[in-house]
Amino acid sequence: MSITVNDIKNSIINGKTVLGIELGSTRIKAVLIGEDNSPIASGSHDWENSYINNIWTYSLDDIWTGIQDSYQKMAKDVEAQYGVTLETIGAIGFSAMMHGYMAFNKEGELLVPFRTWRNTITEQASEELTKLFNYHIPQRWSIAHLYQAILNGEDHVSDINFQTTLEGYVHWKLTGEKVIGVGEASGMFPIDIETKNYNSNMIDQFNQLVAYKNFSWKLQDILPKVLLAGESAGVLTVEGAKLLDVSGRLKAGIPLCPPEGDAGTGMVATNSIAKRTGNVSAGTSVFAMIVLEKDLSKAYEEIDLVTTPTGNLVAMVHCNNCTSDLNAWVGLFKEYSEAMGMEVNMDKLFATLYNKALEGDADCGGLLAYNYFSGEHITNFEEGRPLFVRTPESKFNLANFIRVHLFTSLGALKTGLDLLLKEEGVKVDEMLGHGGLFKTKGVGQKIMAAAIDAPVSVMETAGEGGAWGIALLASYMLNKSENETLEHYLDEKVFGGKVSTKMNPDPKDVKGFDEFMNRYTNGLAIERAAVDNLK
Repeated sequence: MSITVNDIKNSIINGKTVLGIELGSTRIKAVLIGEDNSPIASGSHDWENSYINNIWTYSLDDIWTGIQDSYQKMAKDVEAQYGVTLETIGAIGFSAMMHGYMAFNKEGELLVPFRTWRNTITEQASEELTKLFNYHIPQRWSIAHLYQAILNGEDHVSDINFQTTLEGYVHWKLTGEKVIGVGEASGMFPIDIETKNYNSNMIDQFNQLVAYKNFSWKLQDILPKVLLAGESAGVLTVEGAKLLDVSGRLKAGIPLCPPEGDAGTGMVATNSIAKRTGNVSAGTSVFAMIVLEKDLSKAYEEIDLVTTPTGNLVAMVHCNNCTSDLNAWVGLFKEYSEAMGMEVNMDKLFATLYNKALEGDADCGGLLAYNYFSGEHITNFEEGRPLFVRTPESKFNLANFIRVHLFTSLGALKTGLDLLLKEEGVKVDEMLGHGGLFKTKGVGQKIMAAAIDAPVSVMETAGEGGAWGIALLASYMLNKSENETLEHYLDEKVFGGKVSTKMNPDPKDVKGFDEFMNRYTNGLAIERAAVDNLK
């Protein structure tokens, strides 16, 4: 039975809709979904991080201005489409880029500017904690940021009363609840898969490690409480409602689901939370996640172990750089076209260039590029320098040029994934792609399939991304039947009948990508020279 505009209108009036808001690296997006879990309205706000005093950050003003703007645009979209004013919602969920560091004193004041996942300034802490726990602690994890601040002797540490991540902060300000979803918690501190909570032995080890500092706090006192998908995470307070909706129309009392990181919402948005499934999120940064059947044989520096929003073990390969350099080159082609007096439609420009890449040589004709806008831990770079390199013999044409920039956007990722797929023998039945790289039909998908030598599917809803994913988690909390698992809810009530296109790897492309990767690995010395000599 098809849903009419009138049905949607009634859902809005009766508070049966669900709202998801995700704070991504370059865009804050609000997606409102109806009773069938399909998007019915949206709004977005573009923003950029700033590099201040050697720290990648966003200001608190930018955070709230962006959330309020995306909410207002979504509410206006509701009015324009359905002729009603949005006053109440069935449930709300917040998501954001994972990890990073936000520390507050007992007055609730931010002690130092927000340190995002993008910072590669915690190498010593990462190495020491990995050794202490015998568990890989990536540089961007919250605990690495905290310990590095302690190692640096930063004054603010003794005043910490609460430490959280970006969506944990937003959720706290709107509800008063200091909580976090288990998927995001697993990027703050290691999770015990049995208890679905922070690993208590490692908490004790950390407290002993810093005991000589005589802080007034213990680690367990300053971390947010861990919640699983489906659990209640508080309600929108009167102050929270005013903060979210500056027009003052939104009513308080709306339930919120546990705030989750973009990794968890990506898994939900692609229905890849079951074992032997995985997903790749490819935008400004890129990460791939595979839900494991069992523990890995050892700790790998390149592989993070996180969890699904339900607490199952996930191997994650995360890279700081993906499409930024590619987008910059597309911007150059736009500038050229405008200089030639042509009107440019960006969607058409992207589609034209991406499709042109499919005409290139399997190995990109001997071209080489690095997309490192920032450091890349998998290949041991603390800073980045975007580079394009060719030999006099390389086949330098437009198809190969775009193709090599698509390939290199997955270069660091493939370095990490090969450890899982080739060394650990992890089995993947299907990877689901989402994010900007997959927007042009069939291109990013074909190249990803070549990189991982496994089938890649893209859903029609993939463009909605994490904002839709967190809306689904809020919908699950609100609408699940007793004892219904998240997997069942997604299979039956969200993805049943959803169209996806599956693409198997082309052996010629797989071979070409491997040849490119040899060049990529050998050429890292060029990138190192650029970092060392271009200050």
